[in-house]
Amino acid sequence: MTNVKQQPDPKETFDQKDGSLVLAHLLFAIVALFLGGVAGLLQGMVRGGTITLPANIGYYQLLTAHGVLMALVFTTFFIIGFLYSGISKTLGGKLLDSVRKMGWIGFWLMAVGTILGVSQVLLNKATVLYTFYAPLKASPLFYISLVLLVVGSWLSGFGIFKQYFHWRKVHNGQLSPLFGFMSVTTMLMWQIATIGVAATVLLQFIPWSFGWVDTINVLLSRTLFWYFGHPLVYFWLLPAYICWYVMIPKIIGGKIFSDALARLSFILLLLFSIPVGFHHQLMEPGITPFWKYLQVVLTFMVVIPSLMTAFSLFATFELNGREKGTKGLFGWVKVLPWKDVRFFAPFMGMLIFIPAGAGGLINASFQMNAVVHNTLWVTGHFHLTVASSVTLTFFGIYYWLIPAITNRELTPKMHRLGIIQTVLWCVGMFFMSGAMHSVGLFGSPRRTAYTTYGDHPDALFWMPYHVVMAVGGMILFVSILLLIYNIVLLLRAPKGYTEYPIGEVYETAEKTPRILERWSIWIAISIVLILIAYTIPLIGMINSPVPGSEGFIMW
Repeated sequence: MTNVKQQPDPKETFDQKDGSLVLAHLLFAIVALFLGGVAGLLQGMVRGGTITLPANIGYYQLLTAHGVLMALVFTTFFIIGFLYSGISKTLGGKLLDSVRKMGWIGFWLMAVGTILGVSQVLLNKATVLYTFYAPLKASPLFYISLVLLVVGSWLSGFGIFKQYFHWRKVHNGQLSPLFGFMSVTTMLMWQIATIGVAATVLLQFIPWSFGWVDTINVLLSRTLFWYFGHPLVYFWLLPAYICWYVMIPKIIGGKIFSDALARLSFILLLLFSIPVGFHHQLMEPGITPFWKYLQVVLTFMVVIPSLMTAFSLFATFELNGREKGTKGLFGWVKVLPWKDVRFFAPFMGMLIFIPAGAGGLINASFQMNAVVHNTLWVTGHFHLTVASSVTLTFFGIYYWLIPAITNRELTPKMHRLGIIQTVLWCVGMFFMSGAMHSVGLFGSPRRTAYTTYGDHPDALFWMPYHVVMAVGGMILFVSILLLIYNIVLLLRAPKGYTEYPIGEVYETAEKTPRILERWSIWIAISIVLILIAYTIPLIGMINSPVPGSEGFIMW
């Protein structure tokens, strides 16, 4: 298999029809980010004891809105828009008409699902948090909205698959562009993982919420959610990895260290990110220690491709520095484009991923997880991973992707404003996530509204940390407002050309083995691992004599 040039003609402008589809996804994501940010701001201020909500607004209602809008809506819309932009640019220069149509149908299904679901949360008919754990029961319309969101994303994923395999057919025997390969891996993980949430929503929650059945198997529903819930984390992370692997080398003036290593890391993430949901359920009864242990082992396997990614990225940085004449162990740091927001925002995400990944190892460790599981430590970890490493990378992508698809110029002013916005986000997250991690070690629980537990000394000791969390949330919200202002400026920027940065591979890199694009092998291995990890436990849950639970509405 021969390697092909990955870089499109720099004189080519982005297809306008494809740009409209991508822009629709990006702007919808920003609206979700803003609304979720408002809910998060209020939630943090309540938890810090600085405000009291009106009687018709509940803390857990805000918590649900924040989680749904940020974790499900913002990320999904942005990721699909970003992936469509990349496959349009690298797999033929424009989308097939049928693919673009699938993208629009997927967009509108997801948009309708989002509006329906958020309306139920705002009407206080679905205060079940984004994990929607049974036996808390929401309105049937909330669960229907989840179906629309998932089905819409499936259609968009099928469009990506179609564009990719059409390119493979036309370019028989050639290595597909790295962006296209990574897009397929990302959506393949999503398609396989969402089978779990689709099963629990369609077969359990909807019949239960309509009253067609009286009870629900709580353990089964939570297990099916976390079958989806952990790979969801990597669905968020893989597009950030795409930027780190494919875009960042081009932005810094270097080249991709190894195409083969990049593809192998994505394959390993596909294999080991799905059969690991039990490490979110280590404290739950009904799952035997052996199956928890097995999935913890598989969880630690995910560390390998993450370390491969870190090695590849810093190898790229160092090789780029050496080519520019730098010397010493860290001489390459001096030649990185620190004033370029396209680099600065994702690089800050990379740095934050170091402590975030270390926290993940703690959460996945059986004994240590027992200490931190239901504390704010876990919330702090979550905000370092998706809300920092992933989100900062998404911010960096926004700054070049919007002008690239609208044929406008990314001006020096936008670089400066983007860096200020990035710094604000990092500072806000330092205060908020740092306080969460610290107070979590002191036992402060997560998913809990403001309370002093009858002025208990431990709870009073937590209060200053909660105030710091609120301060951090305020800074983060200011960063969101500045991001929105910056996006408005990008949409009104002077007409011109902004590069869609697709990196090339070093000429001395090893050739990519053909087996990495034999999808049947990797899908089969993934299915085998899932069957090994889940078949016997799921059979036991389905046949369990433990009675199901009726629904509870606590709000």
